[in-house]
Amino acid sequence: MAALNVKINDIEFKNPILTASGTFGYGLEFADLVPLNQLGGIIVKGTTLHPRQGNKYPRMAETPHGMLNCVGLQNKGVDYFCSEIYPKIKDIDTHMIVNVSGNTPDDYAECAARIDALDKIPAIELNISCPNVKEGGMAFGVTCAGAAAVVKAVRRAYHKTLIVKLSPNVTDVAEIARACEAEGADSVSLINTLMGMAIDIERRKPVLSIATGGLSGPAVKPVALRMVWQVAKAVNIPVIGLGGISTAKDAIEFFMAGATAIQIGTANFVDPMATIHVRDGVNRWLDDHGCASVTEIIGALNV
Repeated sequence: MAALNVKINDIEFKNPILTASGTFGYGLEFADLVPLNQLGGIIVKGTTLHPRQGNKYPRMAETPHGMLNCVGLQNKGVDYFCSEIYPKIKDIDTHMIVNVSGNTPDDYAECAARIDALDKIPAIELNISCPNVKEGGMAFGVTCAGAAAVVKAVRRAYHKTLIVKLSPNVTDVAEIARACEAEGADSVSLINTLMGMAIDIERRKPVLSIATGGLSGPAVKPVALRMVWQVAKAVNIPVIGLGGISTAKDAIEFFMAGATAIQIGTANFVDPMATIHVRDGVNRWLDDHGCASVTEIIGALNV
């Protein structure tokens, strides 16, 4: 069998198949269905400094080849995570990574600092698609200045591997990635969801409670793949690819585009074992093509 281990900063992953935040809970919810120790890593649901109730229902809608969500980062806050969730997940035999969100750079930094103290959390993933409440609500991740401000604040407070999750709702994602790298990001992951909408034509109202939401699933894969390819050429830090990955073929495309690892998100709702099936499929493809390691195909796209 081909070697599947990859490295991001100082973390050695047993394989490059991770779960995407918000689609796999804290891992515990899937423990009866998926052998968690066979995953490269689990990125747990978004965590904020203070508890959040999330948006009103309905906040999920199925679309052709995808889904919309406006859950709104519902969670009980970082202190609850540290006291109640961390003890239950710290001994799972894979890398547990916490997705961190906030309203201000200081919020992000304080949340990250509290997670920094947890021995068995080797990395965090910053969700910079959150609105900057001090700057009129525009998402941090859509400008270089906004992205840089969050990464800079968190880098001062957090001393382990720092992954920054990039928004696709921008004009130049490579420029944003470079800004994050310049402020100390160890890796970038992309893409977060694309903004979308669905309308109930009988009621003449939006399907979602706040009208718009994040689009994920197979429909976004071509956009995600293009952005991963652009960013991988623009930065010198590892890129983690996500967006519509549900098969081994999808994952291999992302590796060839330059991703060191990939995340599986919406596919978990369709098939809880999607991560394992993708891992096994990647391994078979590598064996069939005479590759000794997955690293042989990372960035191997001929353009």
